[in-house]
Amino acid sequence: MKNAFTMIELVFVIVILGILAAVAIPRLAVTRDDAMIARGKAQVAAIRSGIAMQRSRNMLQGNAQANGFSPSNLDAIAAESNDGDNLFFTAAGNAANILEYPIISTAGSDGQWVKTGVNAYAFRVMGVAHPFAYNNATGAFTCTDGTDICTQLTQ
Repeated sequence: MKNAFTMIELVFVIVILGILAAVAIPRLAVTRDDAMIARGKAQVAAIRSGIAMQRSRNMLQGNAQANGFSPSNLDAIAAESNDGDNLFFTAAGNAANILEYPIISTAGSDGQWVKTGVNAYAFRVMGVAHPFAYNNATGAFTCTDGTDICTQLTQ
């Protein structure tokens, strides 16, 4: 008498493992995208909070900018950023920083920010760069492409 598995038992085990893998792998990919959206959403909230704090600081100190009390720029980069540039940050110890610590510009990677022009930024999710614009007259930092992901990032 042999104590081993039959060929049919092994085939059933392989089929069951294949079904489990087919169900689990797509769910893991969605979880990664959801994590990138959650990261972006937290960063957008921090940027908006930093803008509001700078505006309040300017109002209290009587430092009116050209377009009111909102900061005129969000960082020290004039136009487009390069990999490794500090976004939403001007210099260490500068009270005018939007964020306490900078977000490092990284082009082409999901979950990363780049500066695309004067007061224009992009956050990449699922291989698509979603554009954001800062309006220094109103202090608004908004996503401008109107997609579902854009809505998720700004709510």
